[in-house]
Amino acid sequence: MPQPAITVGIIANPASGRDLRRLTANAGLYSSTDKASAIQRLLAAFGATGVTKVLLPSDMTGIAAAVLKASEGPLARDQHWPPLQILELPLTQTVSDTRLATRQMVEHGVVLIAVLGGDGTHKAVAAEAGDTPLLTLSTGTNNAFPELREATSAGLAGGLVACGRIPASIALRRNKRLLVEVAQQAVREWALVEVAVSPQRFIGARALSRSEDISEVFACFAEPHAIGLSALCGLWCPVSRQATHGAWVRLNPGAEHALIAPLAPGLLHGCGVTASGTLPPGVPHRLSLAAGTLALDGEREIEFAEGDTPTVTLDLHGPLSVDVEAVLAHAARHHLLAVAHGHRLHPATLC
Repeated sequence: MPQPAITVGIIANPASGRDLRRLTANAGLYSSTDKASAIQRLLAAFGATGVTKVLLPSDMTGIAAAVLKASEGPLARDQHWPPLQILELPLTQTVSDTRLATRQMVEHGVVLIAVLGGDGTHKAVAAEAGDTPLLTLSTGTNNAFPELREATSAGLAGGLVACGRIPASIALRRNKRLLVEVAQQAVREWALVEVAVSPQRFIGARALSRSEDISEVFACFAEPHAIGLSALCGLWCPVSRQATHGAWVRLNPGAEHALIAPLAPGLLHGCGVTASGTLPPGVPHRLSLAAGTLALDGEREIEFAEGDTPTVTLDLHGPLSVDVEAVLAHAARHHLLAVAHGHRLHPATLC
């Protein structure tokens, strides 16, 4: 009886790493060529660990086409890349493409989704993935949720997890998230890293990169080395990914103390801090402003006015992600990447 295919999905946001902060700050560019190359490194690692099928959505920037062409070449044959299936989507070049690709992958029964993008891309995938684990790779601007790592080692970890060779208790991490609700507008949205409150009344260019445009930040986790709005908490009242609480800071230009924080790559602002505290799970937190906008994971999405009562609530039941370091440490302790004589990757076989 044939074994069921071990199917993994890969989603690379063509727009990640290409937003307005290339102009307003000194953020780098992560091109479509870079993303196609990262996917090819993932495929090599997936093939080495036993993944038997990979799904990749179509796009308008040539990422899928470049990967498909490479998959038919000699390097792919030598490295035994798993067969690649392109999901042909009705593309809109909006976040809807990411959401649709995720839904289709879940329907196809993928056991893992590798995501190449920033915080916004991961938020969109998490909204549709349910409990399908995410292998997170950073290719965006302000990346706090996906950690920066090389695609080859991440792919080895993802492949071991997909093939069931690592206990879930070691391999997977349950992430926190923030629930944003505006009852008067019937709004209910999630953020994976932080929610920022701005006095700006309109969404506009979406990204927030000036200290005077931020009055409050709520964070699931906030690491001192972070870049972006969560750095305001990370450098004032840090909280780890594993902690069962979050953090918040309140800002005002007239505050006695100003915190120098990297709001974007190369963009440092002094931000006046007037108050801070912890964010316990399950407790709705009201805002200090009567009107303005809410930025979820770095981009303004929600406008609220007098009479609205937005709340932010920490939730401990966010998406599952692969703990790459823990997986590879377990693999090293148990020699899970060792292969016997006769294996296609054994040096004697390659001679």
